[in-house]
Amino acid sequence: MNKLIYVLLLVGVLSSCGEYQKALKSDDVAVKLDMATKQYEAGKYGRAIRIFEEIAPVYRGKKEAENLFYMFSQSYYKSKQYYLAGYQFESFVALYPNSPKVEEAAFLGAKAYSELSPVYSLDQTDTDKAITKMQSFIDKYPNSQYTNEANVIVKVLREKLEKKAFEIAKQYNTISDYKSAIKALDNFISDYPGTPFKEKALYYKFDSSYQLAINSVPAKMEERLNAAKGAYDALVKFNSNTEFKSMADEMLVRINNELQQFSK
Repeated sequence: MNKLIYVLLLVGVLSSCGEYQKALKSDDVAVKLDMATKQYEAGKYGRAIRIFEEIAPVYRGKKEAENLFYMFSQSYYKSKQYYLAGYQFESFVALYPNSPKVEEAAFLGAKAYSELSPVYSLDQTDTDKAITKMQSFIDKYPNSQYTNEANVIVKVLREKLEKKAFEIAKQYNTISDYKSAIKALDNFISDYPGTPFKEKALYYKFDSSYQLAINSVPAKMEERLNAAKGAYDALVKFNSNTEFKSMADEMLVRINNELQQFSK
């Protein structure tokens, strides 16, 4: 029985492959479109794309073109070819602005670019582009069924940019370039006032100020110790129960002890 099922499945597969190859070799674009549609509906996007790429120029401007280009765009998206998907969806929106699928196409086109956004440590050109595309969608379709998801995507992408900016600023602290760290972290906090990395930024600014102060020449030490104390105050004002409280308090004790010598 199992052998019979296997044989029947094999026959079905071979028959399907034969029909596909026959459609590929056909000069009848209607036959090709029918086969591409069947492949698309079966989730065989690579096969569908191969035919769509061939017949798309022929169908441009015809009544069947709208659905063809929609399936073409979706095939790229569902096969994770996001550069091509983004381009095709944008072309669809431009060609068929009155289509009932235009809103979905606009969203998926923007989302395709978001899928290209790399990890935060790499170049973020694609992330910037994705934010621009998605924000344009939100502005154009503020009441869309996709707006909530679009806002979440933008939030995630912006946090990725913020994380990269934070890590760059923090790196100065890591390499003990404390003056540059203080300046970079100040700029980061100013540029991203609502960032989820603000507490860490405040801590590393305090740590940089502290390290700069205790390793300072006597002529500049008092001023720098007071600056470090101000950085501590900013940290605990932002979050009195900061995860860095224990370390920060130990550093503050030394700052106060060092300052006592200047009050004598």
